[in-house]
Amino acid sequence: MYPCGHRTCVKVTLPAVVHREGDWFVSWCPDLDVASQGRTVEESLSNLRESLNLRLEDDDLEVPSEPFLLTTIEVERISTRKASRP
Repeated sequence: MYPCGHRTCVKVTLPAVVHREGDWFVSWCPDLDVASQGRTVEESLSNLRESLNLRLEDDDLEVPSEPFLLTTIEVERISTRKASRP
């Protein structure tokens, strides 16, 4: 904790997921379900940080004590195309 203005601030580490949608990068924080976008990954994350800071000003907001678990899984996709002949 550290002083910031008339309040006490606490740094919070939150996960962020970034994906591309056309010309834009969309960033999303699953823990607080807040999203933003930008023309670059950096701009998208900067905009997300600003949105999260605004969201965290809500005194009634509960920030999860355990972070969102992000992982990957492998699945098989069945193609509807016919297999090519050798």
